[in-house]
Amino acid sequence: MTPATDPVLTPLNPQQNLRQSVMERLRTAIVTGELAEGTVVSAPALGAQLGVSATPVREAMMDLTREGMVATVKNKGFRVTALSDEELAQITEVRLLVEPPAVRSVAGRVPSADLARLRALADENIAAARAGDLRTYLGTDVQLHALLLAHAGNPLLQQLATDLRRRTRLYGLRGLAAAGTLADSAAEHHELIDLVEAGDGPGAEELIRRHIGHANGLWQTGDGHDGD
Repeated sequence: MTPATDPVLTPLNPQQNLRQSVMERLRTAIVTGELAEGTVVSAPALGAQLGVSATPVREAMMDLTREGMVATVKNKGFRVTALSDEELAQITEVRLLVEPPAVRSVAGRVPSADLARLRALADENIAAARAGDLRTYLGTDVQLHALLLAHAGNPLLQQLATDLRRRTRLYGLRGLAAAGTLADSAAEHHELIDLVEAGDGPGAEELIRRHIGHANGLWQTGDGHDGD
């Protein structure tokens, strides 16, 4: 177990919803490895770095505990949980069972207003990738896919896919952003939306399968083509 350290996190924007901002900031730090596996942190220490009190940090950490991203440590705070190769493979296996057929089923069924919203999210995702803003990148990625899967008509499936997407660690994202290649990968969201709009179910299904497979490479090295 890695002893408690003092990871350096940038302060939050006070104009945003505080609890949600803290949650997104901490989740991004865990997903990208900024908060390393095994690190033990306290709510007061993280709150000081983020420029907020310990209360919203503690609340966010409890939510992340339910997501399996951190675990409570008595009298110390929270430990960032480790994700093994086997666990990543299990998450990937379930995602491949759930998401591709769902994406195939929504092809040709998404109304124009939601297609426009999907394209706006895809544009935000690309802009965030170019700016190296991984919090916004990951947030818009989750929103885009959740909106798309909402048209499958199964809220349980949508929630499961979203939860699994959030649990996947993508330590290679920072490297892709630094190399300037993350924006090219993010642009593939528009390809997916085009396939859905055209009613090309098989094409959309194949594209999402490829994206999910890339997560394994992104976890360790950044050898992937998308943050999905």
